[in-house]
Amino acid sequence: MVLSMKKNVRVVALILAAMFSLAAIAGTTLKPGETYYFDNFDPTLKPWSPGEGLNIEEVYKNYLYYEVVIDKAGRGITVNRYIQNARDRSDKYLVRPDGSLEAK
Repeated sequence: MVLSMKKNVRVVALILAAMFSLAAIAGTTLKPGETYYFDNFDPTLKPWSPGEGLNIEEVYKNYLYYEVVIDKAGRGITVNRYIQNARDRSDKYLVRPDGSLEAK
């Protein structure tokens, strides 16, 4: 029972760390459950930073853009790449406690 409780505490701590990492790297602009648009996306940045966001009018003018969807828990993101307003690919990432991204 004690081992189970310790494991649960560790899991909760890891979840909170991941949520804090996403909030810290994204500042106050990215919120769980929301969708954002960007000119570029580089998952190798440590810590990852989304860069300057685009509004919906800017998005449709671009040949290439990225849609970033933060999951409701704030622990992961889905990145959709669009070329000429058609989705080209979709990738999922986990936000690690150090702020880096790990491909799912």
